[in-house]
Amino acid sequence: MDFRLTEEQKMMRRMAREFADNEIAPYAQQWDRDDYFPVETVKKMHELGLMTIGVPAEYDGPGLDHVAQNIVTEEIARGDAGIATTMAASTLLAADPVLIAGTHEQKKWFYGMQNEGAIAAFCLTEPGAGSDAGGLSTKCIKDGNYYILNGTKQFISNGGVAQIYTVFATLDKKLGHKGICAFIVDRNTPGVSAGPKEDKLGIRSSNTTQVIFEDVRVPAQNLLGKEGEGFKIAMKTLDLSRASVAAMAVGVAQAAMEASIKYAKERIQFGKPIASFQAVQFMLADMAQYIHAARLLYLEASSRQDMGLPFTQIASLAKCFAGDTAMKVATDAVQIFGGYGYTKEYPVEKYFRDAKIMQIFEGTAQVQRLVIANDLLRG
Repeated sequence: MDFRLTEEQKMMRRMAREFADNEIAPYAQQWDRDDYFPVETVKKMHELGLMTIGVPAEYDGPGLDHVAQNIVTEEIARGDAGIATTMAASTLLAADPVLIAGTHEQKKWFYGMQNEGAIAAFCLTEPGAGSDAGGLSTKCIKDGNYYILNGTKQFISNGGVAQIYTVFATLDKKLGHKGICAFIVDRNTPGVSAGPKEDKLGIRSSNTTQVIFEDVRVPAQNLLGKEGEGFKIAMKTLDLSRASVAAMAVGVAQAAMEASIKYAKERIQFGKPIASFQAVQFMLADMAQYIHAARLLYLEASSRQDMGLPFTQIASLAKCFAGDTAMKVATDAVQIFGGYGYTKEYPVEKYFRDAKIMQIFEGTAQVQRLVIANDLLRG
């Protein structure tokens, strides 16, 4: 067991941290207040290679392993969870169906668009199908060399800013999981539109919308895998992405802890810094324990992905524990700041709001516990 990072992994972490410190963190609270998607910052991320961290080397990308990808994700989330969501949803989540099931030509097209600056989005969730991914209503009907898509996707990260989508639809809802298909869809295809931005509790710098498909004619060559393989592709994608969400959660928790340490050293009560009080020290110590454990979990899941070993259970463990950790640490951070923590003058109320989504998207904390328990009971 070797816990040391490679030189490349260290370099990527350092680059991502410097970018987060200089180009993201100073502006994150303002983006949050304005509910603003920072287009210019995302362009800078693309120029630096951060928006293509999931592109394999054979398709002119950096070819980073999952450990490096998720280390970068943690550092960007430490600057702002919304920007990290934009990045991970595009270069990891939306791209993973292509990585899993795409042909060489499909990968060449999809990754080529990403290399040119296109943002991607993963379209699975619907108004009536969240945790029940098999209950999709979006229809796909074969029509010669095309499939016609009709339906609405809900809570889509990058939905209104993406140029390319990976979309899941069903041939016939009666077929259940066996009827689901996966497609690559160009945003410029007639009939594709995005709804208004969701007014969210947290990660407000990320763009989240409905994506609507009305008689959208998708070339049959854009089908990923075979008919009926969409559910399997979606589940493999979510397995891969859970370590990334865990990394994001750790980034939020790390930022909250760092803010708490700084404030505890500066805040004077009863003639001394509150950092000298054991009650505060215990909260800081708990933060460090939970964050360290969560980081090791996502690194183990990432490492197992890179080694080709089974990782479903450890990825769910990582996502579930890290999401709960982000919420606990952010809650304690608000407590350490006291009344000031409840105001928008300080950053911890934002971390508190951003942390909550980590227990919800990419499979709720309850769904992760079901995955873990089912894996345990199967032996």
